[in-house]
Amino acid sequence: MTVDDDLLIRTLDAIVPVPLPGDGDTDQRFRKLAEVAAYDLAIARLVEGHLDAIAICHEAGRRVPNGVLGVWASDPPPARLDAAVGSDGWSLSGLKQWCSGAGTLDNALVTAHAADGYRMFLVPLDSAGIQIHTEAWHAVGMRNSDTYDVEFDGVLVTADDAVGGADWYLRRRGFWIGGIGVAACWYGGALGAMRALRTAVARRRNDTHGLAHLGAADALCAAMWAHLESAAAAIDGGLAGSELARMAWQVRASVERLAADVLEHAERGIGAGGIARDAEMARRAADLPVYLRQHHAERDLEALGEHVLEDA
Repeated sequence: MTVDDDLLIRTLDAIVPVPLPGDGDTDQRFRKLAEVAAYDLAIARLVEGHLDAIAICHEAGRRVPNGVLGVWASDPPPARLDAAVGSDGWSLSGLKQWCSGAGTLDNALVTAHAADGYRMFLVPLDSAGIQIHTEAWHAVGMRNSDTYDVEFDGVLVTADDAVGGADWYLRRRGFWIGGIGVAACWYGGALGAMRALRTAVARRRNDTHGLAHLGAADALCAAMWAHLESAAAAIDGGLAGSELARMAWQVRASVERLAADVLEHAERGIGAGGIARDAEMARRAADLPVYLRQHHAERDLEALGEHVLEDA
């Protein structure tokens, strides 16, 4: 379960520079994320985190550190990371889960609970007190994303390494935009599945059922991109607040559902033999369902429903 470091660096070099969200070319940002995901979802997960970290640094008005970056902001109930302030800075202790690129990144933007609220810190991953637990990941899907649990045992960071203030990470406009960027990667995974289906159908004769699956997959991919492109235009137009939050929930919900449908069409159209003998499609078929679960199903739909009632 290791990242292809050379592939990651080559990918970052190939797509840089990437427009910052809201600067007028957000659709190109989403397009680049999607194209990486169409090729390799595990690499896309790390690229998306790196680009999100850069956007967060710009939003906070701070220098972007060198190297490969990531954002570790998952906060599930079984794990908790706490930050205690001292005379020389902050001390981080506890467990952080869903840390993609744990053995690959140079620095990570990490969220933690502090006495005054929820905070974010820039943490060099060669700091003393960091232990990576590699045994926690059992899924075949996204195995190459280098995603582990990371334990922090009194990891020291300076006061300057606090990014934004208390609760800034969740209140900022970029929080919702970053969530749509993840959906662009889901779309890219579906796009890759549709392209694999197209290749398989092109090799066959009179495959009417395959053509039907291909047509359905193409229509669903077009619908996903239309929603992402519309969202990018709204972001560049300055959409913010509850309207941006509702749109982010909508985009993520629709892309999650449609991407799963595209994968089903691809699997049915390609068939078991094609999936088993195509390493890239086999990996995609395992990776995409795991990545899609970054959408929290009914919990996220409930949040969208609450926005609908409030707006009504």
